[in-house]
Amino acid sequence: QDFKDLRALCLSQGLLFEDDTFPAHISSIGPNLLPAEKLWQIQWKRPTELQRNPHLIMDGVSRFDIMQGEIGDCWMLAALGSLTLRKQFLENVLPKDQGFQDDYAGIFHFRFWQCGEWVDVVIDDRLPLLNGRYLSVHPRTSNEFWPSLLEKAYAKLRGSYQNLNGGYLSDALVDLTGGIQVQFSLKDPPPDLEEILKAADKSRCLMGCSTPGQARRNVELRNGIVQGHAYTVTGAVKIPYKNGWKHIIRLWNPWGHGEWKGPWSDDSPQWDHVEPQYREALLRNKDDGEFWMSCENFQEQFSWLYICNNTP
Repeated sequence: QDFKDLRALCLSQGLLFEDDTFPAHISSIGPNLLPAEKLWQIQWKRPTELQRNPHLIMDGVSRFDIMQGEIGDCWMLAALGSLTLRKQFLENVLPKDQGFQDDYAGIFHFRFWQCGEWVDVVIDDRLPLLNGRYLSVHPRTSNEFWPSLLEKAYAKLRGSYQNLNGGYLSDALVDLTGGIQVQFSLKDPPPDLEEILKAADKSRCLMGCSTPGQARRNVELRNGIVQGHAYTVTGAVKIPYKNGWKHIIRLWNPWGHGEWKGPWSDDSPQWDHVEPQYREALLRNKDDGEFWMSCENFQEQFSWLYICNNTP
């Protein structure tokens, strides 16, 4: 499907695009994502029907725009969260030649890396809702729709929304960048893990990690960490602490809330021993799903680290 040709055709006819290859139908959801009675209750609506003034992007793209919906695609959203930190990758996946303001015709397109080449995926903007709530990613700012539309394009690439329900963070990192990914088991981590994290952060790699446990259950431990879940690694630094140095790592939960409650978390006393300039630069005390933890706690709580980059 050629995005420009289809959009021009729709504009010339005064019609909004309807994608026959990924229709507003149960087949695009998948037969087993929800119980049958719920599948039949799904309604498809365009952002223009949901909001008076929808935008594709408002004030730039951020991981905090993303809030996971009913679908268990944290593995994909954790990769997407990492992508938002690397603008050069993001502009490739999310082309700028589209939006709700100019030449709007209900058609959008996104690019993913598949089998050694970039594939352009065209979609219409009808999004699935169940009982008035987004089935997919819901925008934190109610009228910003890039996460929901990008997720729909990825669902089309994979065959259905159901096929996003459980997957590998490492696959999503490659699909969004065309890069090479490496995995480290945190049960048997390399001795220089702290240096690897710091070097990967400095060289602008995309990073994610996952916790042990069953993905379908989403059990949240008392310490705030969710079992069988994917997270984005959003920073790794070494800071002066007490009389020495401390390696700490910053993580983000694609739910958009739910944070680690242990040492180095938002309210923890460890921050009282950090010089004010570091504390002000690093600490954001908000329930936005992002938090710091020590490298030791990271190794205890998480099972795998994934690093993806376009260069060696």
